[in-house]
Amino acid sequence: QVQLVESGGGLVQAGGSLRLSCAASGRTFSSYALGWFRQAPGKEREFVAAISSWSGARRVYADSVKGRFTTSRENGKNTVYLQMNSLKPEDTAVYYCAAGPVPGEEYEYNYWGQGTQVTVSS
Repeated sequence: QVQLVESGGGLVQAGGSLRLSCAASGRTFSSYALGWFRQAPGKEREFVAAISSWSGARRVYADSVKGRFTTSRENGKNTVYLQMNSLKPEDTAVYYCAAGPVPGEEYEYNYWGQGTQVTVSS
């Protein structure tokens, strides 16, 4: 069982930056791939970024955030991060982290956090 708690959301102006953190419980954190998803009002949840287990050698990003967002993990702290730069109003959403066996599709993630709100003003 893994419990995930996101933090770091807030209100930021367009062009600004935020860093989201997702802290996990459990002793097997390193063995999980971790993903970031977001859901804007009235829209379906969508993939943002993912990082593979252990060393995190594999990272994937949605086209909409490529070059602006970076995900990383710190296994010693059981934490995964999402650094978001050059934020745009369309990045406004509730951001969720998730843990699963592979950095794959949404359905492949077993554990989900409660989400943190990110609001980007124009």
